Amino acid sequence: EILEGRNILLAEDNDLNAEIAIALLEEKGMIVTRTTDGKSALTQFCNTVPGTFDLILMDIMMPEMNGYETTKAIRNLPDRPDGKEIPIIAMTANAFEEDAKQCFAAGMNAHIAKPVDMEFLEKTLQRIYEQL
Repeated sequence: EILEGRNILLAEDNDLNAEIAIALLEEKGMIVTRTTDGKSALTQFCNTVPGTFDLILMDIMMPEMNGYETTKAIRNLPDRPDGKEIPIIAMTANAFEEDAKQCFAAGMNAHIAKPVDMEFLEKTLQRIYEQL
């Protein structure tokens, strides 16, 4: 199972959305660390050793730093080459093509609409991990 035992950094400011995502992810055997905004997601990533997280699920609309800003910051960390490699998936209620383009422009690997469809998330992760 591709998701089993993966460490996920979840950046999601909405408690209900986070609870749902965590329940779905943990059901698949994933280990989830949640942060409530972009700034704390960046801090969490920087304060762990490279390779701690296998994937980042990034909400777009968050206080402090939005998902685009946070992704760009992680991608451009000078002392963390893993920041350029780690798959970052946007989770957003904005599922329009324009939003998807913005996600890719910011350096994200994929774009998932909320509420999270677990089957679609699994397929997306499989596709990403096959490309790595």
